[in-house]
Amino acid sequence: MPVLEGLWGPDLRMRDSGLSVGVDVGVCPDEAPRSPVWGPLRMPPVTCGGLSLALELPALIRQLRAAWRARRGGPLDPERSPTNTWVAEEEVEEMKEDLEDESAHLEADGRLNAGHAGVLLVERRGSYPLIDLRILKTSAQQGEVESGTRRKVKRLLSFQRYCHASRLLRGLVPHTPGSLHLLDDDYLGQAAHMLSKVGTWNFDIFLFDRLTNGNSLVTLMCHLFNVYGLIQHFELDMVKLHRFLGMVQEDYHSQNPYHNAVHAADVTQAMYCYLKEPKLAEQLSPLDVFLGLMAAAAHDVDHPGVNQPFLIKTRHHLASLYQNTSVLESHHWRSTVGMLRESGLLSHLPVDMSQDIEAQLGSLILATDISRQNEFLSTFREHLDNQDLDLQLASHRHFILQIALKCADVCNPCRVWELSRQWSERVCEEFYRQGDLEKKFDLEISPLCNQQADSVPAIQIGFISYIVDPLFEEWHRFTDSSLLSQTMMGHLHRNKARWSRLRYARTHSETHTHSHAEEPELEPEGEEGEGEGEGEGEGGEGEDIP
Repeated sequence: MPVLEGLWGPDLRMRDSGLSVGVDVGVCPDEAPRSPVWGPLRMPPVTCGGLSLALELPALIRQLRAAWRARRGGPLDPERSPTNTWVAEEEVEEMKEDLEDESAHLEADGRLNAGHAGVLLVERRGSYPLIDLRILKTSAQQGEVESGTRRKVKRLLSFQRYCHASRLLRGLVPHTPGSLHLLDDDYLGQAAHMLSKVGTWNFDIFLFDRLTNGNSLVTLMCHLFNVYGLIQHFELDMVKLHRFLGMVQEDYHSQNPYHNAVHAADVTQAMYCYLKEPKLAEQLSPLDVFLGLMAAAAHDVDHPGVNQPFLIKTRHHLASLYQNTSVLESHHWRSTVGMLRESGLLSHLPVDMSQDIEAQLGSLILATDISRQNEFLSTFREHLDNQDLDLQLASHRHFILQIALKCADVCNPCRVWELSRQWSERVCEEFYRQGDLEKKFDLEISPLCNQQADSVPAIQIGFISYIVDPLFEEWHRFTDSSLLSQTMMGHLHRNKARWSRLRYARTHSETHTHSHAEEPELEPEGEEGEGEGEGEGEGGEGEDIP
């Protein structure tokens, strides 16, 4: 693989700091929480673009802001033009040097003050930022990135991405003292009305995201935490909670067509619907609900928009870090733990309890690995066949939470057609982008990523047949054919039939076009219009399907 061997460059790889590693990165979090493999989650500091990723970001932001204000607000230099109030280029360079010196100082310490003294960040959030591969030009010496490119990468990893994480970070707090509803002042009437129906299956997350000005995940999580009384039960600090949720939302890449914060909010809303299932709701503890919602919100955090095989064949540092096993899922989990510790959300809890929560979050998030689908499905089916699921047992409830999160993650084909179609087009667009990237670098195009060969209807039919349908058939059994389950299965079957008709129409249209190109003199002038009419009729018929 000579093409991309140096693509990521040395500044995008883990730097060996010589620190001991307390966790085997290949260990699956399904191990017992008190197993020796857990311990304090220690990892070497990570560097990316020459910038340490094991820093305590809020303190660094405060220092940067203070330095900026001091330079802008200080007395003007007599030799400087009075009309020029901006910082000179040389001063900017001095600030960068000061910041790098401060970064080196903090990196040497590399520890957090979030109630976990002596514990290093598992993985700095944002360690896989959106990087334009076009700027990663290697020089004659393999792996050496040009200085200009390094500066560009630094800017991509700058603090600006995090400065706007939440209103609280900018000093804006709710006006109502003691209010637990953190976003009351931001709610529009329509958004508040939608939240009153958040438990319905036809909830339009796209509309909700527009009404909340792109803050659907934070808004939804704050609302659900209040619905279940989790803030009072766990005595959570509201500022820390809002800060953590802002970090999670910001660390989703909005440039991804599918794996973005709206997808996380959609999965969270689906998870809420599943937690309300009568067979499950009566048995769940507050900790179960907390874990289910948190895992749903953060299950794809910092997703790069490419799949695991792409990371492996481009020799990305995450693939090496996690030994090519559940690479993305492990990264999502470790990033979530890093944000939990940075925000200090659980710092008031006993250390063993917070570590147990981190472990269970890892077990839930790793369950979304699609390569483990048959493993979970066979275990689920076996439990249902033997009728030995006992939801009084914490381990059995945790397993059902894993299944519920897997269902929520792939539930798009079970939505109403208008929503399901949007999600299908988005995920296929993300696949096609990866295929275009692989084609650009002369790599073998991954399955489902070739836009010329893999159509949206064909991809969706295969996805429904081999992944969604078998999983939701067993979930249907588990819920004893609940009303929600019946609704989902009805949408699933109608959507699959709809995609089948669209695939047939597309195939028929392509065949007709090919014949028309070969024998143009034999085709009547109105034939093409009839073909278009058939396609429109097919789509029009489907619009009546709920």
